[in-house]
Amino acid sequence: MPVDSAQNPFALLTLVAAPALLTNATSVLALSTVNRILRSGDRMRALSAQLDDPKTNAKKREFLLAQVGRVEKQALLQLRGLHSIYIALGCFASAVIISILGASLAESSFRTLFMLMAVLGLTVGVVGVAGLVWGSVKLFHATRISIQNITEEAALIRQREAEQQHPLGQIAPPS
Repeated sequence: MPVDSAQNPFALLTLVAAPALLTNATSVLALSTVNRILRSGDRMRALSAQLDDPKTNAKKREFLLAQVGRVEKQALLQLRGLHSIYIALGCFASAVIISILGASLAESSFRTLFMLMAVLGLTVGVVGVAGLVWGSVKLFHATRISIQNITEEAALIRQREAEQQHPLGQIAPPS
């Protein structure tokens, strides 16, 4: 049995709360993504400084250049993710307005306009969710690249430590 929206105070709240909650969550994700892009820029400048150092040997230069390529790819993935997140943010904000307008038409004689608003609100909401999911996928791929760089840096640090503890290939006796 359908419930009259005038008798159900949660109807309008639900129509507005879901897109508003998604808008808030997406805004936080957009903010953190911007910070990640800025950190990628910081990392690129640090790599550039290391490459400019005349003491950097050929092996380390090759290692750093590989990281430059990955950091660039990571930043581009983050930017694509941010584009999708911004689309999602616009869609969710639009869905709030559409939901409010649609709810105001629910009890009116403008049935066709009400149905159009319902379809439009749903469509915009679905596009928003798709943008949020696609942006999250791009950020996941960017994170994988970051982890690859961190893993290689850790291996290089361990190798350097081992070489400093056992110079000229001397192997320590087993403990």
